[in-house]
Amino acid sequence: MPKTFILDTNVLLHNGSSLLAFKDNDVVLPMAVIEELDHFKKNHDELGRNARWVIRKLDEIRKRGSLMNGVPIFPDLPDSGKLQIISARATLTDEQMTRISDSALDLNLPDNRILRVALALQQNRKKVYFISKDINLRLKADALGLQVMDFENERIEYEKLYSGFRIHDASIEEINDFYKNKEIDLKLDLFSNEFVVLQNPENSKRSAIGRKIGDGKVQLIGNRSDGTVWNIQARNKEQRMALELLLDPDVKLITLVGCAGTGKTLLALAAALEQVQRLNLYEKILVSRPIMPLGNDIGFLPGAKDDKLFQWMKPIFDNLDFLLQSNRPNSSSKKVSDLIASQRLELEAITYIRGRSLANQFVIVDEAQNLTPHEVKTIISRAGEGTKMVLTGDPQQIDNPYLDASSNGLTYSAERLKGLPIHGHITLAHSERSELAGIAAKYL
Repeated sequence: MPKTFILDTNVLLHNGSSLLAFKDNDVVLPMAVIEELDHFKKNHDELGRNARWVIRKLDEIRKRGSLMNGVPIFPDLPDSGKLQIISARATLTDEQMTRISDSALDLNLPDNRILRVALALQQNRKKVYFISKDINLRLKADALGLQVMDFENERIEYEKLYSGFRIHDASIEEINDFYKNKEIDLKLDLFSNEFVVLQNPENSKRSAIGRKIGDGKVQLIGNRSDGTVWNIQARNKEQRMALELLLDPDVKLITLVGCAGTGKTLLALAAALEQVQRLNLYEKILVSRPIMPLGNDIGFLPGAKDDKLFQWMKPIFDNLDFLLQSNRPNSSSKKVSDLIASQRLELEAITYIRGRSLANQFVIVDEAQNLTPHEVKTIISRAGEGTKMVLTGDPQQIDNPYLDASSNGLTYSAERLKGLPIHGHITLAHSERSELAGIAAKYL
């Protein structure tokens, strides 16, 4: 017997294609969901685009039959599930009506009308599931006796997130041979661009780091002659691995995950300056951040667009000031201004990246944990020839109310793209900002 999934509005706004994700099972949309989609369709952000896509898809399906009675979602499949739109006036039993009254649910609220439809369906169908990304609404649905679920089509197990490297015990002789031959054939099932730390269990200070290149052997990470990248040095093995990926032009997409102070943004900016200013491998640096706390808009900040971006990009300027500092006062601020004036550095809000084609650029998307998987896909698809993209963020600090550590675009991309020669990932674990910052990241 097919299952029946009742979708909340936020599921469709999170990912429009969720409408098509249930294959041979039935999908029900309460009328209140259609009303809420109509409210969001005028937005110029990702929510508005998803709302418009869903509305167009519903209209396309409507032409094949009556949505009140149910229309096959995939007409070419004999066992296709059906899509149905049901009014909030669906009949409830006296017991269910009493339960709603006892719960003090205001049926003037769209969320509660959605729950009413779910309760009505539950009395006639055996396998009914209410799908919502709203935790509070899932709690209310559970209290009313509904089976509830989050939309998990784009979820990964954050606790088991691919780290980008692994530890391997080796003898002193193996480590010495690795340094001598610069490569080693390990009997390990490594992903492309995955790192391995060879260490001796009896002498932890004797170790070596290698990287799996394509389908070949593990190659030793080479040290730069002066050990620095744009005036900074790696302070731990994870930062060393990150710089190795950031400086490799063959790795086009890099995901860096870590708590505050681990150096994600600083390493990305240092590698960008090195390859744009010194090596001329890319034409310019493009830095962008999602603007979640202001509702996907920067309109509430004072001034013109550049003034608004300056306020929102303060964390980026802090890192640039550190990288460009010299003995002369205010010299770093002037250098940043010169980079922007010469069009070697561009700051842009995520909102305005959609539709662009970014060729031969070093693109850094900071705070990517606040993006949905679909938004990350949209951003990565902007990459033109010769462009390198770096996504950084901390999945433990998410401002988007419908995302968590397991469902955001950053961790989703890191897990789904692992093993591709064009992608590299590192999870940074140690805060290097300061002793105080490290304590805060660990204990608070």
